[in-house]
Amino acid sequence: MNAFENRTVAIVGAGSVGASIAYAVMIRGSARHIRLYDINAARVEAEVLDLAHGSQFTGASDVSGGDDLEQIEGADVVVVTAGAKQDPGQTRLDLAATNAGILESLMPQLIERAPQAIFLLVTNPCDVLTTAAQKLSDLPPERVFSSGTVLDTARLRWLLAQQARVARQSVHAHIVGEHGDTEFPLWSTATIGVTPLLDWEVDGQKVFSPEGLDSITDQVRSAAYQVIQGKGATNYAIGLSSARIIEAVLNDEHAVLPVSTVLQGFMGIEGVALSVPSVVSASGAEPVTTTPFSQHEEELLQHSANELMGVQRSLGL
Repeated sequence: MNAFENRTVAIVGAGSVGASIAYAVMIRGSARHIRLYDINAARVEAEVLDLAHGSQFTGASDVSGGDDLEQIEGADVVVVTAGAKQDPGQTRLDLAATNAGILESLMPQLIERAPQAIFLLVTNPCDVLTTAAQKLSDLPPERVFSSGTVLDTARLRWLLAQQARVARQSVHAHIVGEHGDTEFPLWSTATIGVTPLLDWEVDGQKVFSPEGLDSITDQVRSAAYQVIQGKGATNYAIGLSSARIIEAVLNDEHAVLPVSTVLQGFMGIEGVALSVPSVVSASGAEPVTTTPFSQHEEELLQHSANELMGVQRSLGL
């Protein structure tokens, strides 16, 4: 039996996001054991039943859950989705005070139940909550991180691939900074294959222009608002992207993903969680300090940090 055979993911919160993460982990075979915890007993029991009824058609995962924190016991990865959801017209940062309060009471209990776990924050605003969780837990920053801009990066690559007429896997570009309104792409190093983005051609014509890239940036930033306006929540894509992060941890992949950790001197930034390309493994997430930024991109990262620092101060972090 290899180490993966007994890997356990515990998901805190059985709402649309938590259930979607459990479903994605299950159908991708990301973990052997899936545990759901929620204070709403009827909801979590119903979600577990619905998932379990389909387990014949997936990999080897088993699913259980309940309204008792024993579901978290001994988990290898704890995913936190609990909190107030983002309503239409509301920014992620608007949720900060409410969800920070929930996390303050929850985090010590999670640490007690799963002291060796890697903690993945998905609740918004995920950057601010990552800083709060790391301070509350006193764990090393690499063991407490958020899904950050992994999903935003997927949105970016999907848009670029459509215009370039290539597979998404051939697009190499990242969204970094806040998972929110100050996020931005690293255009200076973005490529399709090894071709710089602005040099890419289709039928002899260049596909991208600086103005067009600005439009794509705006579409990525507004994507969540568009989905929330139409259906009330984003859940499928964040479920899949979270499952991808979980796999990188449980399989000790050392995969480079733009998750959000509390930075410690990255470009002079201290004590703020921001997404930058990071090596994700069984040890957690470590920012890639050699990631190249143009001067303008450095300024945008500092702006993102300053915005989040202001929110943190208002919360006493």
